[in-house]
Amino acid sequence: MAVSSAFAAAKLETLLVSNTSSSSASPMAAASPAQIGLFCKPARAARRSSLVIQRGFGGIPSVRCEVSSDVSVEVSDKMEFSTTNAAASSSSASASSLSALEQLKTSAADRYTKERSSIVVIGLSIHTAPVEMREKLAIPEAEWPRAIGELCGLNHIEEAAVLSTCNRMEIYVVALSQHRGVKEVTEWMSKTSGIPVSEICKHRFLLYNKDATQHIFEVSAGLDSLVLGEGQILAQVKQVVKVGQGVVGFGRNISGLFKHAITVGKRVRTETNIAAGAVSVSSAAVELALMKLPEASHATARMLVIGAGKMGKLVIKHLIAKGCTKMVVVNRSEERVAAIREEMKDAEIIYKPLNEMMECAAQADVIFTSTASELPLFMKEHVMDLPHVDPSVGGLRLFVDISVPRNVGACVNEVQGARVYNVDDLKEVVAANKEDRLRKAMEAQAIIAEESKQFEAWRDSLETVPTIKKLRAYAERLRTAELEKCLSKLGDDIPKKTRRAVDDLSRGIVNKLLHGPMQHLRCDGSDSRTLSETLENMHALNRMFSLETEISVLEQKIRAKVEQNQK
Repeated sequence: MAVSSAFAAAKLETLLVSNTSSSSASPMAAASPAQIGLFCKPARAARRSSLVIQRGFGGIPSVRCEVSSDVSVEVSDKMEFSTTNAAASSSSASASSLSALEQLKTSAADRYTKERSSIVVIGLSIHTAPVEMREKLAIPEAEWPRAIGELCGLNHIEEAAVLSTCNRMEIYVVALSQHRGVKEVTEWMSKTSGIPVSEICKHRFLLYNKDATQHIFEVSAGLDSLVLGEGQILAQVKQVVKVGQGVVGFGRNISGLFKHAITVGKRVRTETNIAAGAVSVSSAAVELALMKLPEASHATARMLVIGAGKMGKLVIKHLIAKGCTKMVVVNRSEERVAAIREEMKDAEIIYKPLNEMMECAAQADVIFTSTASELPLFMKEHVMDLPHVDPSVGGLRLFVDISVPRNVGACVNEVQGARVYNVDDLKEVVAANKEDRLRKAMEAQAIIAEESKQFEAWRDSLETVPTIKKLRAYAERLRTAELEKCLSKLGDDIPKKTRRAVDDLSRGIVNKLLHGPMQHLRCDGSDSRTLSETLENMHALNRMFSLETEISVLEQKIRAKVEQNQK
């Protein structure tokens, strides 16, 4: 994609001019273009253009632009003080200025010519940033459309999406320039959150193109979660697509990326069953209890949770996730239970004070304990007088103790009709499940690699879309013009049926002729044709039919954004 010389070098040309007039106290303030020496000399190839401010002779600043076209342009602020050669040097300097600026414009355009739009992820997650920072950066779901609009209003951002959860804050963009796009998004994040750019840069991670694609696929598959394979993140990725529908800026590339990520997430869970098996103590406690209960009683078993701290809250959360709709929670104070009840409105959570613990235990089939008590809450003498559990729920009262020190004495196992499971029993379940999930994660990576190739092939195929459209439009213009000539020669009294037949004939001929070229412009990974071959075909057709536009698509996008922001 080529950028016109005038537009690409406009800002650099302004920089050169402003550099000569920035200080009225400097001798350079009154210098004419003829008095500014511009020297061109070969330079080693550089991958990107870079602007370096150096100190010239006598401490006067000079600007050196190193560019990828193997040309170095050095602008020195040194004045030619020789009055005898002033007239001769004036014309020479003017010619040098024109030559240098032309090379500068060409080299500046090269940056855009060689750089296509990139998919970029600018993110902070639980792995890289503290919760205090993630809280400030978090964007509520209702604000996602507004955020997308603001991001796409930046000069070098074309498309955008926001994935904001309790564990991550990630912004996905299609950037017309990687470096400038990242800079603009980071500054936007700083502005909206109040966090300094330098602080964000310490904790952010940046991923581009294929790495960005692999990352969102791993996120959707649950491989980047704290609990490997957890399913909640897939629902959150789906919500990004749902909210983005119809939002200007949630474009074809980003939309396609997230939809493909959903496909990957579903496929990984279906083919590897990675979400099966508990991998935390609290989830293992719930899983073990349900394993010991008859399946028919899962929904009706009476659940008691003693302790509403962090572990107790997770037990409640996992019980609800498994379909439990009613439970009793015993705790010292009601505030924590009320907060949990407010957060988890899908279940009926009944609070009871600690002094009613034994009465609650007598009415429970499964008892989870997770308190900081240093003394056991249940011993043999406490349990032996409790009423028997109904045979429909297994006939055994289950004590699942996840506290250290233990809240339930081992002697409770001696009571007929009671069984105790502690943390050591759960660790075996967790370890086995973790090992199994790691094996499944390796299988998931193979699926992700395969799907990443398919997505990249689809995205690469979009490169030829403008050429396909231009070739069709060119052929249609020729067909229409020739058809009108033909019909005018046949006269005005031609029957409509004949006109329609001639029109259909011309369309059929054009479609037949275009079929071959169109096939060779498509590269979606379904055949052996490589992307390089497809792009060679595209360039050949552009040359043969003069389909190249004077202003590239990329330049049009950048120019439109700059003009819009200047209004």
